[in-house]
Amino acid sequence: MNRSKDAAAERSKETGADFLQLDTAEAPPGGLTDWLTGRLREAVADGRLPAGSRLPASRVLAAELGVSRGVVTDAYGRLAEAGQLAGRGRGGTVVVALAATAAPAPATPAVSAAVPLAADPPARPAPVLFRADPDPEVFDHLRGTPARIDLTPGVPDLAAFPRAAWLRAERAVLDGLAGADLGYGDVRGAPALRQAVAHWLARNRGVRADPDEVLVVAGTAQALALLGRALGRVGITEVAVEDPGSLGARQHLAHWLAATPPVPVDGEGIRVDALRATGAPAVLLTPAHQYPTGVVLGGERRRELLRWAADGGLVVEDDYDAEHRYDRAPVPALRAELPDRVCYAGSISKLLAPALRTGWLLVPAPLRAAVLDAKRFADLGNPVLPQLVLARLMESGELDRHLRLLRRSHRRRRDAMIAAIRSHLPTATVHGAAAGLHLMLTLPEELGCSDTELATAALARGVKVQPLSWHARLPYPPGLVLGYAAVPPGAITEGVAVLGELVRRAGFSPPRRSGAPAGGRRRTR
Repeated sequence: MNRSKDAAAERSKETGADFLQLDTAEAPPGGLTDWLTGRLREAVADGRLPAGSRLPASRVLAAELGVSRGVVTDAYGRLAEAGQLAGRGRGGTVVVALAATAAPAPATPAVSAAVPLAADPPARPAPVLFRADPDPEVFDHLRGTPARIDLTPGVPDLAAFPRAAWLRAERAVLDGLAGADLGYGDVRGAPALRQAVAHWLARNRGVRADPDEVLVVAGTAQALALLGRALGRVGITEVAVEDPGSLGARQHLAHWLAATPPVPVDGEGIRVDALRATGAPAVLLTPAHQYPTGVVLGGERRRELLRWAADGGLVVEDDYDAEHRYDRAPVPALRAELPDRVCYAGSISKLLAPALRTGWLLVPAPLRAAVLDAKRFADLGNPVLPQLVLARLMESGELDRHLRLLRRSHRRRRDAMIAAIRSHLPTATVHGAAAGLHLMLTLPEELGCSDTELATAALARGVKVQPLSWHARLPYPPGLVLGYAAVPPGAITEGVAVLGELVRRAGFSPPRRSGAPAGGRRRTR
C-alpha cells in the first residue's frame, strides 16, 4: 500500500496537466478513468468548461498526465454518452451542454471570531452621468452607456480605419523582423517610429526635432500623466488650464498636481493677461484648435503667449485636432517657435483610432530625464509591433492618404450637422466649425433647463452628447459639445432633431424681432 502511494507521489512530480490543473496523484489506485471523468464533469458543471470550450486532444492530455490514451478516450466517451461532450472531427472535442446538476459547493471553512471577514463593499448605485461636478470615472461610465446615436466628441470615423493598409504594413514588418526585435525595446520607443514621428512633425506641423527627442507614449492621456509626475519632481505643482477647456485633460493633470487654475478663453484664444494674474508657472493649451471652442491661437495673442513663455513660463501644447481642418489655413505648432519652453504632445487617436493608444511627447532638455524616468517606471515602453507598423504607414505615405480621405468624410458630416442645426436648433450659436471633429453650441440663457439636464433628456431618447458646462468652471453660457466625425449624416440629422425637440420642450421660445421671422437665425463662429 505504501509502495503504491510512493509510486503515485513520484509520478505526480513528473506528470500533470495545466488543463484544469489535473494531477493523477489524486486518483485512487485502479480508478484513473473514473477520477478523470469526475473531474471533467465537475469542470463542466461549475463553469470552468463552459459550452463551446475545446478539450485537449486525447493523445496530448494522456501524455501530460502520463497515462494511457485509453484512459482519456474512455473519460471523453462517458461524457459524450451523457450529452455533455461532442466530437467535431478536426475541430476536436467540445463541451455542448452543462451537467444536469452542479457539483456541490465546497463547505465554507470555519473562521475564527478573532479574525473577522471583511464586509463586502456596498453595491454602488447606478451613476448619474450628467452631474454638474463629474468625477474622474464619468468618461468610463459614459463610454459604457449605449446610445442609438452617439454624438460624443473626440472620435474619428472609425469605420474608415485603413485595415488593408495596416495588414500590408504588418505583414511587411513581420517579414523583416529579427528575433531580437521582439525583446524588451527602448523605453523611449522603437527607433523607426521615433524617426517617422520626427519626419511627420517636420512635414505637417513645422516642428524640427531629432528622433532622440521623441518619446513614444500611450496617447495624450499618458503624456499628461508623465508630465504631471515630472513637473512635480522639479517643483512645479500648478499648471493653469484653458476655460472652457477639456474636462478629461484637466482631470489627468489634477491627479498628479496640486492645482489647475482656470484661465478664460475668448475669441482670440487664452487670455494671457489672466494667465499672468494666476501666477501659475505652466499652462496647458490646445492652440491649433482650442477644445471645446475651436478658437485658433494666432496673431498678437500668440506673440503675447510666447513672450510669457520666454519670460520663464512653461507651455504644455496638446496639438488637438491639428490635422483636421476644412476652411482655414494650417497653423504651425507653438513648439516650432519656442522649443526650449514648450512641451509638445500629439497622438494618432484622431488620425487612426484611440484603441491603438499611441502618441508622442517632446519636452525641453531639462525635463527629459524626469519624463523618461516616469515612462520607465510606468510601463517600460509601448508595445513594439504596433509602433513598427505605424512607422511604416507614416513613412510610406499611407497615413497622409488616410488623412486626406478622413478630411473629405469629416467635412461632409460636419456640413450635415451644421445644416441640421440650422433646421432644428436655430437659436444655437455654432463655434469651431472650420476644423476639428466636433462643434460647440452655446444656447440662450433663457433655455429653461441646464445643459446637463438637456444631455440627460437626450440620452433618455437615445442620443449621447456632452454638456458644455462639464468643460467650464468659470461662468459661461449653457451649451453642448457634439461630435460628428464617427456618425453617418442621416444619424446626425436625426440626433440633432431630437435635441431641437427637447430644447423646444424646455420652454424656450425665441424672441420675435420686428421684420424677422419667428425662430431667429443660426449663428456660426
